[in-house]
Amino acid sequence: MGMDIKQIQSLITFVAKSGVNEVSIEETDFKITIKTNQEPTIVNATVPQQVLPQAQAPQPVLVSAPIALAVATDNSKNIAVKSPMIGTFYRSANPDKPPFVSVGDEISIGQVVCVIEAMKLFNEIESEVAGRVVKIMVDNSSPVEYDQPLFLIEAI
Repeated sequence: MGMDIKQIQSLITFVAKSGVNEVSIEETDFKITIKTNQEPTIVNATVPQQVLPQAQAPQPVLVSAPIALAVATDNSKNIAVKSPMIGTFYRSANPDKPPFVSVGDEISIGQVVCVIEAMKLFNEIESEVAGRVVKIMVDNSSPVEYDQPLFLIEAI
């Protein structure tokens, strides 16, 4: 099947915007590796672990600071559902459909909580925990980083 030049160009743009240094895709009939020459983002080691994805996210600091604090301070019995990939976060399957989950909803393990679009592929993200949605930490159709907290779930 392969990728056409438009898909490759959008992939290159996506890689450049996301701040990763290298992406490699291998299919049966082709292989593509994109490397950027930008310096990797260096984050001060004294920052708590949960803040790292936010520090690299291409969002205004005002938006990411409260989110990072919520994760750092709210770790009693709350569990963060994190993004398994870099992409664009969507709360529903399409704009006409209701969100998969809302604050206050009880969710079970394996339940789809959102989709993340990466390179024109929509990946359903399933919860690895059961509980109640306490907070949705990303705006609909926002870019997300790998391991960035998406939801805060209160274990029940």
